Amino acid sequence: MLDKNGIAKRIAKEVRDGYYVNLGIGIPTLVANFVREDISVEFQSENGVLGMGPFPFEGEEDADIINAGKQTITTLPGASFFDSATSFSMIRGQHVDLTILGAMEVAENGDIANWKIPGKMVKGMGGAMDLVASAENIIVAMMHTNRAGESKLLKKCSLPLTGVGCVKKIVTNLAVLAVTPKGFQLLERAPGVSVAEIEQATEGTLLIDGEIPEMVL
Repeated sequence: MLDKNGIAKRIAKEVRDGYYVNLGIGIPTLVANFVREDISVEFQSENGVLGMGPFPFEGEEDADIINAGKQTITTLPGASFFDSATSFSMIRGQHVDLTILGAMEVAENGDIANWKIPGKMVKGMGGAMDLVASAENIIVAMMHTNRAGESKLLKKCSLPLTGVGCVKKIVTNLAVLAVTPKGFQLLERAPGVSVAEIEQATEGTLLIDGEIPEMVL
């Protein structure tokens, strides 16, 4: 089973040379720490940063340099800062190659709910709706179940939707899954996790073809 860093490390393998990548709040922000050093990647944050690096070491933080989750970050040589209008022009103009988001729920058809739980106060929807409406390639980083042990990979989302039919791949603490027209296709299982455990933790349709390899981190 993976922890949050393990999920981020596995997702980092999906990042390709030359990509512009948007990192959402939560687990996705950890991905920048694990990208291969032999490739060139530009990480974009919707609050107006292009060229984010790993998190700073303790004592080296700059409170004025933050990501969309208000965490302090580092920037790489050549990084730039700009206003929200420019940032969302990049997003809506489909200049981002890969979007990595967290989620509360994902449905088997690729619907995602990640911005609001009815009855709980939220500051706003943030940029998630723009990201899922504009991005061609969306990977979700999430825990497979909630704190009550209930599946977050569902037949149909119960929470207000952020986007419809947009998620392409999901990496959880248990597995890597692709979203297909027939349901969640199991691609890899986390170290030490059995297919039976993944089946039990998945409410939506789970497609299993042949022997499922254990993921390599």
